[in-house]
Amino acid sequence: MGIFITLAVSVVSFFVIAKFGANYFINGGFYRRNCKHIQVKLHGKAAIITGGNSGIGKETAIDLARRGARVIIACRNPVKAEEAVKEIQRRSGSSHVVYRHLDLSDQGSVRGFVEEYLQEEPRLDYLINNAGIQKAPKGCRTAEGYNMVFATNHFGSFLLTLLLLDFLKKSSPSRIINVSSIAHVTVKPGDMYFEKKDSQGRVYPGLREYDRSKLANILFTKELARRLEGTGITAFTLHPGAVNSNILDSTLEFIGPSRIGAFLSILMMKFGMLFIGMDEEAGAQTTIYCALEESLTELSGGYFDNCRLTKETEVACDAGLAKKLWEVSCQATGLEE
Repeated sequence: MGIFITLAVSVVSFFVIAKFGANYFINGGFYRRNCKHIQVKLHGKAAIITGGNSGIGKETAIDLARRGARVIIACRNPVKAEEAVKEIQRRSGSSHVVYRHLDLSDQGSVRGFVEEYLQEEPRLDYLINNAGIQKAPKGCRTAEGYNMVFATNHFGSFLLTLLLLDFLKKSSPSRIINVSSIAHVTVKPGDMYFEKKDSQGRVYPGLREYDRSKLANILFTKELARRLEGTGITAFTLHPGAVNSNILDSTLEFIGPSRIGAFLSILMMKFGMLFIGMDEEAGAQTTIYCALEESLTELSGGYFDNCRLTKETEVACDAGLAKKLWEVSCQATGLEE
């Protein structure tokens, strides 16, 4: 009996240590900050939140709507979006929450969203690029021929942001917040390369899946901040923490059970999030902090974790790589540099 008790205690101790260790590394420490102390009202302001129908995007929408902002939920699933709008309105006590269709993997959809927004909305104070996917079936490409994960997580947000820049300038001071991830630390120097070409001979990043797209979010933010100096627009990027959100559910829906390997890997990730993940409200706090904290004006281009400025990896600070990514992103989205 003694050996079983010892074994049980050892197993429990291992999981407790692993939980706290994982939380410390992935979630930025044992103590999670919140933004309840920020007494900023947003009446008369407008915010676009991509992926605002679920997860930390929805919690961000609730907070901004509660402060008085007009919140535009931009996502691709109209049924889930309408349900989310009702929930956000109920929980925030605000009726100024609307849905507009946007599929970031489809550049035509991005352009259509922007055209509609400019025609129907008078201003834009906050652009929160929150939406993203973690995995797609192997070889899955967008209509333009790009990797689905990278195109959704970077090219779509890049195009959306640049098409809205003039509108953001008119409403300045305004802010752009790009949700990245600690996953960017796995990308080493030399892993970001640009030698691949699509069927039409256009060069694009030979990037695979989630980690490189999250590094791209940081590089994009830094180059964007550099180009926007003096315009009244500031840009920030962040790691939200390991959140037990339904981003994995949307990824499972996208993949489908027919792709058994990818399907099972996402299920295992969901199980892991039950163990180490924080709730969605806690995961939204750094996004909210970057949007509202007035003292960040001089920190444009900064990368934040747990509501504080955090050091990025060496490759994430590579200005030359950021400029090259910008050039390639312009080519991929048909924009002039």
